[in-house]
Amino acid sequence: MNPRVKTVTANSNYKLKIQFNNGEEGIYDCLHLLDFGVFKELKDINYFKQAKVLDGTVVWPHEQDICPDTLYLDSIKTT
Repeated sequence: MNPRVKTVTANSNYKLKIQFNNGEEGIYDCLHLLDFGVFKELKDINYFKQAKVLDGTVVWPHEQDICPDTLYLDSIKTT
């Protein structure tokens, strides 16, 4: 099982700065998601910045979420 999300910060460039529960940190770029289905709402940067951690992954108020394995495997690790 891959690590889960411990903290998240949503940046103005549609990137998430993530700290995982194994101590690693990474940047996940959400730009490629913004034209698809439920993720279209994330184009509103104020809404995008409402990202938070719930049950080890990143979620938004209207129940959008990203698989924690995807966040870990596809993020660019910074530590």
